[in-house]
Amino acid sequence: MRIGITCHPTAGGSGVLATELGIAMAERGHEVHFVTEDIPFRLTGYHPNIFTHCVDSVSYPLFRTAPSSLALSAKICEVAEERLFDVWHAHYAIPHAAAALFARTMLPKERQFSLVTTLHGTDITLIGSDPSFFRVTKYAMEESCAVTAVSQWLAQETQNAFSLTKDVRVIHNFFDERRFSGEHQGPCSLTNTGEKIVMHISNFRPVKRVTDVVRVFKKILEVVNARLIMVGEGPERMAAVGVARQLGIADRIQYLGVYGQIEALIPCADLVIHPSEHESFGLVPLEAMACSVPVIGTASGGITEVVEDGVSGYLCEVGNIDHMATHAIDLLTHPEKAKEMGRKGRERAYAHFGRDAIIDQYEALYEEVRAKHWKDA
Repeated sequence: MRIGITCHPTAGGSGVLATELGIAMAERGHEVHFVTEDIPFRLTGYHPNIFTHCVDSVSYPLFRTAPSSLALSAKICEVAEERLFDVWHAHYAIPHAAAALFARTMLPKERQFSLVTTLHGTDITLIGSDPSFFRVTKYAMEESCAVTAVSQWLAQETQNAFSLTKDVRVIHNFFDERRFSGEHQGPCSLTNTGEKIVMHISNFRPVKRVTDVVRVFKKILEVVNARLIMVGEGPERMAAVGVARQLGIADRIQYLGVYGQIEALIPCADLVIHPSEHESFGLVPLEAMACSVPVIGTASGGITEVVEDGVSGYLCEVGNIDHMATHAIDLLTHPEKAKEMGRKGRERAYAHFGRDAIIDQYEALYEEVRAKHWKDA
């Protein structure tokens, strides 16, 4: 098959999933074309059967803001005119599915592709629910050949909000077992001898509640000699820095910024904290589990489908800093308990979220929509 993919190229769950999916499809012999604003974050090195096409930025005095969605549609159309695509996979309804739909209408009928749209969360819970975007979000989903969501929770939220006439299929995110071996060689250079490592990884958006991470860590320091490693960048980073200064613990926190080889960092952690307002899935907790690192998260959204409370981690109420700190201290002061919880998390990751099993589901979906498209053509 020839597959087109549009996604956000920056660090984040949707971009990671889209890129890893494209790489996996290319390894299976399919021809994959990424059309994005930049080279995808996880697409490093050379990959046979993968091609990237970057959208040109538009700067014109008439526009207060650049019409990036139109530029994306034009680039998709341009690429599809050169190569006959079987499937176009849009990650996010807005803007990617809408842009792909517009591109498809500009193509002659014999070159029009099947469109698969995968929902990742904020395109439904934030952007799509805004009255300004509600109609276009619903239209993009209804006109897609298939719509998938990365969790049962997100699929239900989508149906509750939009009352779609078609089913939203659930295909969970996955991790690459080859990358996340869960092992690191020698002493970890992130910390001094004797310090426990608490880690948080995100895009530092408000929904991630990064200041809660800092407040939990303050309570941890009252009992445990530890260091907090913050990985990522985003709008809430300075808020986290400010809270750390107020609490007098700034010297115990290290900010690494965006880091591509996350599989080299997570195994160094004794604990990963992920206190989000809600998660459509929770890729960071999954990758931590794959590395045998216990997780403390929130019992909100799709993360409840990833982490088993009390088995592979702990799930607390959103904002309940005391409970998060209590569980964190318990794990950090009882290493055998933490090790057992990490082991069970790794078993669950391999049993339910392995790469090949999830890729099989996407590949079968592609074949299904392609067959229906050419039958109806």
